[in-house]
Parts: sequence; C-alpha cells; structure tokens
Amino acid sequence: MSRPPGRKQDSHKISRELFVLTYGALVAQLCKDYEKDEDVNSCLDRMGYGIGVRLIDDFLARSAMKKCRSYSETADTIAQVAFKMYLGVTPSVTCSSPAGNEFSLILDKNPLVDFVEELPAERASLCYCNLLCGVIRGALEMVHLAAEVTFLQDRLRGDAVTEIGITFLRKAEDRKHKRN
Repeated sequence: MSRPPGRKQDSHKISRELFVLTYGALVAQLCKDYEKDEDVNSCLDRMGYGIGVRLIDDFLARSAMKKCRSYSETADTIAQVAFKMYLGVTPSVTCSSPAGNEFSLILDKNPLVDFVEELPAERASLCYCNLLCGVIRGALEMVHLAAEVTFLQDRLRGDAVTEIGITFLRKAEDRKHKRN
C-alpha cells in the first residue's frame, strides 16, 4: 500500500508542532521549578546536550553526510542540513573571525517560539531556546569537535534577529596534529 504524496511531510510538520508545544510546556515547568533564569538556562543546555549526543547518530544515518573538512563546512551543514531536517528552517551562516573558527547562525524564523509572544518581565535573562545550544554542542562533541555554543541575540528579548554563536575551540591545525 503506497502513501499519498505529501504524507511524510505532513507527519514531520505534525512532529515539529508537537515538539514546539511540548517544549513550551517544558520551559514553563522549569520556570516553576527554578527561581533563577540561569538555572533554567543551564538545565535547558544540559537537556539539549543529552539530545545532541543521541541525535547525531540519527542525523548521520538519515543525511548520509560525509566528514566535513573545515569548520566552515561544518557550520553550513548544521544550518543547511540539520536545522532543515529537524526544525524545517535554514539559518544563514556568517563567519565572524579571521581565524575561521567562529560562526553565527541567523534564524529569520525560529519554530521553537511559534507559540510564544514575549518573555515575562520577571524572566528577562531567560534564554528560552537554550536547548538548541546544548543540542549543537552535544552533537559536535560526538564527532570530536569541541565548541562553545551560545545565544548572541534573541528576538524574544527584543533583538532584531535570533543569532546562535558557535566557536570551535581548537584551531584546524590542532586537529591535524592530533591525527599524527
């Protein structure tokens, strides 16, 4: 029995919407459980890290990606393949360092905030989507790329764009020397 056209796409859209709604409930519960935004942010990062550690296997299997040869290629893969595959959006990528190890992912649309209008005033330092930083960091670590991943700008905080910063912690030369 064959599936009607568009069926797979519909199930991905439903899964994404369910994830976004569930994520909102998770953040709301964490805000009830923790008084300090820093504790919520840290918890979201840890949860995301655990997801990223597990998600990388699914990503590599489903995408059939080859090993990236540079940090730039890695950042492009995260934006153009991973974000598209799991969240249905494609952030733009900019390199923000002469050394070529710092990148920004600029999201025009962040599906995790589809049902969020604004952060409460008492939660001004909450990084609502911090789970994404943990996911990226965890997945990168599993392919032996240490990185610092942080939200640089967030529309929920009144910034013009949503921007995730990725800083690869070792220079490309460091990786080559470790192989020898």
